[in-house]
Amino acid sequence: MRGHLEKRRKNSWTIIIDRGRDPITKKRDRIIKSVEGPKREAEKIMNELLYQLQTGTYIETNNLTLAQYLIHWLNTYCSTNLAPKTIHSYQMEVYKHIIPGIGAIPLEKLTPLHLQAYYTDQLNFGRLDGKGGLSPRSVLYQHRIIREALKHAYRWQLVFRNVADAVQPPRLKKKEMYVLSREDVLVFLESIRDHRDYALILTAVYTGLRQGELLGLTWKHVDLGKRTLNVRKQLQYVAKKGYIFRDPKTNKSKRQVPLTPEVVQVLKEVRKEQAQYKLISEEYFDHDLVFCLPNGKPLDSTNLTKRFKNLAIHNGHPQLRFHDLRHTCATLLLAAEVDAKKVQEILGHESITTTLDVYGHVLPTMQREAMDRLSSFMKGF
Repeated sequence: MRGHLEKRRKNSWTIIIDRGRDPITKKRDRIIKSVEGPKREAEKIMNELLYQLQTGTYIETNNLTLAQYLIHWLNTYCSTNLAPKTIHSYQMEVYKHIIPGIGAIPLEKLTPLHLQAYYTDQLNFGRLDGKGGLSPRSVLYQHRIIREALKHAYRWQLVFRNVADAVQPPRLKKKEMYVLSREDVLVFLESIRDHRDYALILTAVYTGLRQGELLGLTWKHVDLGKRTLNVRKQLQYVAKKGYIFRDPKTNKSKRQVPLTPEVVQVLKEVRKEQAQYKLISEEYFDHDLVFCLPNGKPLDSTNLTKRFKNLAIHNGHPQLRFHDLRHTCATLLLAAEVDAKKVQEILGHESITTTLDVYGHVLPTMQREAMDRLSSFMKGF
């Protein structure tokens, strides 16, 4: 199998790949593709096409529908580059909504108008049970999947532009975080001291770990003597695959977090209880998890979220979500005058900009207090 370039005009090339003769028709089988850009870019695309042909991943673009392309994208790119839970989520949206809605449209003929009309239809009638439309958040998620898929179609020279870039997706109102004050935290923790999730919730408040990071925390990454824990994995449940450990959200999410004496003490109690369960249990599933069921199996995140919601409502905080414990931790750290850079490191944010953007509401008060201290200093008291 050979390929060569023919120059059409300046920065315009035709890729010609000879696949031999069709064994039935005896006609020459060639792939001809026009490319705009410098010669090295055309050569790169030609080599990519040759690689796809050799590895069996090449797809014929003539009359290729959006559905056919999305299935190819899921099976080739997504299957090797995304986390299992993300892949499953993409598949659910693609097969249940996007393909039934606009999958029959040829990829090359897909227009911004098609997508805009599809989003409107999803907002009004998108629910699978026929009881109305999907939320703006759900439709925006579909838009992001389509946009990401078409971004790769553009890179692979299947389309000349990403039409999703020209579409106005639904806009979301920024969800306000609900944080507990210092006094609220102390009262809340005292009221749930005997609850099965007390140790996990207290650790969440004092470390700011995400739920998946807490559920995936193992004893080998906890040093109670040095009062530290290391975030190395998070636990997720993937349909048809069960529980899996995967890397944290970003590289910065892999971090060491210092522990307060309160957390150290409660974790010592957790470890002691687990040792007792191991002695009396006929079948203990030892995954080395810090937070788990009495038999050692992983905690179910959905059930944990439901239990926490009931606790929040019972204690007068109906708006409180589990993730708000992370926000509460960050807010309390900043209120305690911990440097914002340290807060970023504890939370595992990719950059301090994220920390300041999310928790900037705490800073004005801190800034006023700082200026008041400066004024007092300059006055000599």
